[in-house]
This record gives sequence, structure tokens and C-alpha cells, in this order.
Amino acid sequence: MKAQKRRLKLLLILLILLVSGLLLSLLEGSVETSIKDFWDFLFNNDKTHAIIFELRLSRALLAFLVGASLSLSGAILQGYFQNPMAGPFVVGVSSGASFGAVLAIFLGLNIYILGFPLQSIFAFASGFAIVSLIYLLSQRKGIFKIETLLLTGIAAGALASALTSFFIFLKSESYEQAVFWLLGSFALSDWTQISAVFPYFILCFIVAQFLAKDMNLLALGDDTAQSLGCAVNRVRKIFLVISTLLAASSVSVSGIIGFVGLIVPHWIRILIGPDHRYLFFFSSLAGGTLLVYSDLLARTLLFPTELPIGIITAALGAPFFIYLLNQRR
Repeated sequence: MKAQKRRLKLLLILLILLVSGLLLSLLEGSVETSIKDFWDFLFNNDKTHAIIFELRLSRALLAFLVGASLSLSGAILQGYFQNPMAGPFVVGVSSGASFGAVLAIFLGLNIYILGFPLQSIFAFASGFAIVSLIYLLSQRKGIFKIETLLLTGIAAGALASALTSFFIFLKSESYEQAVFWLLGSFALSDWTQISAVFPYFILCFIVAQFLAKDMNLLALGDDTAQSLGCAVNRVRKIFLVISTLLAASSVSVSGIIGFVGLIVPHWIRILIGPDHRYLFFFSSLAGGTLLVYSDLLARTLLFPTELPIGIITAALGAPFFIYLLNQRR
């Protein structure tokens, strides 16, 4: 009963924060808008419609979707590797996906396959290759080694970031494009990007929730999970695919945004416990809310200059990562 009350309380707090953050995102910007302007936007469709609907609302919703996707990916990876320091940024998935997307742009492959842009397919393929390599190298005789996980992820991410920088240097003279891919930004957000990310997130979220009980069993060990009826190999492969897909789809529209997938699932696990049936949902909601506020800070902190959102999330996540390392020394 106490656990249920705690979850309901957290849900209420997160919903209040999310609605407040979305409202602030719609009102704050280079053009001053008021509550009256927002009311006119809702009911009168006046001149503020383009500013609020096309620019600010699309940006706020994309920030929420990317934050939710990265947090859900982090929650899956932490359960998958059975370690709270795993995450799409830490283990190199985000950097690998960014490299794949930039490689597709460098090669001029602006085509669609089965409705999916080749840029997203390249991002998924390279991100999946990185996490598969880390999975193979981070276990010895079936036992995951945290030192190998961290060092391999950091090394693979650094290599992917270096290659990304190299291709950007060869292809583009734009500093803004380099900042977008390496530090993250929602400055170029629009409704097309939302329509590209939303199906991936919904599909992966449904699959993750459906297999949440199996993730709980995996925490007991593969042998125990197998004896309790969990198809371990199949479930692991599915979780590996959807966690990579979530990170890759996010990176393809926002660039690399670090630490969201690390700190949010860990916070939620402390607040409500390790049950993945609730952890996946609350991590998604909290991650989206966090990134809405992070984007708001990035837009307004040094106005009229816009900060890369990766600076905001790194300022929050890096100290937390150091704390985790010291706790698990």
C-alpha cells in the first residue's frame, strides 16, 4: 500500500511539473507572449499561432519524446546489464548512432526505405553494432564485468565521436551543425521530426512494458529466469534492439544528449524500487519532463544566445556519474 501511494504521489508531481514545463515553454522565447496570447492561440487562432504552434509546441513535444526515449533506453540497458551505471550515452550507443546518422548525411543518402529515412537506419545500425560489441566484451564466462563495460563504452563512444567530428569537418563548414550532432539541440525541431520519433517510442514502450516481468526475472540471473519460464535469449535480443532503436531515433533528430538515460532511471529506481513494470513508465515520464525543462534553460539562460542542451544535461549528469563510481568502487 505504501509503495502504491508513493507511485501515485510521484505520478501527480511529474504530471504537474510536465504541464507547467510545457506551458512555460510555450510562453518563453525571443518573442514575448502572455497568458492572453496563449488563450488567443487556443480559441481565436490569431497571429501568435505560428509562433506557439509551429515553433514552441513542436520543440517542447520533441524534447519530451527524446527525453522519454533516452530514459526508457537507459532503464532497459541498466536492467539488461544489471548495472545502474549503464546508459545510452555512457556505453557509447548515442555516439555510435550519431556517427551513423552523420555518415548517411556525408554519403548524401537522402532516401527512404519502407518509409524510414536512411539516416535513421544508419543511426540504428551503428548504435546496435556498438552495444553488441560492448555486450560481447563486457562478459566473461557469462558474468558481466563492470570495468570492461565502462571502459569499452567510453572508448567506443570516443572513437565514434571522433569519426563523427571528422565527417562533419569534411562535409560542412557550419559550426552550428557540429554543435547539433556533438552537444545536442532542438533548434531545428519541427512536426516532421515528431512524427518520425513518436512511432518508434510508442512501439518500443509497448514492447518494453509487455516484457517488463521478464526483465524482472533477468535480474535473478539467466539460469533462474530460464527455470521460471523466461525465454532468456529471445528476451535479451528484443531488449537490445528496442533500447538501441530508442537511442538511435532520438539522436537522429536531436544529436547527442548525454546522461539523461543514466541519471533518470537511477533516480526513479531509488524512489519507487526496481520493479520494471513501473520503472519503465516513470522513467519515460520523468526523462521527458527533465528534458523539457533542460531545453527551456538552454533557450533562456543566456538569452538571446542559445546553449546546446548537452551542456545542461552534462552539468546535471557528470557529478551524479562520479557519485555512482565512488559508491560502487
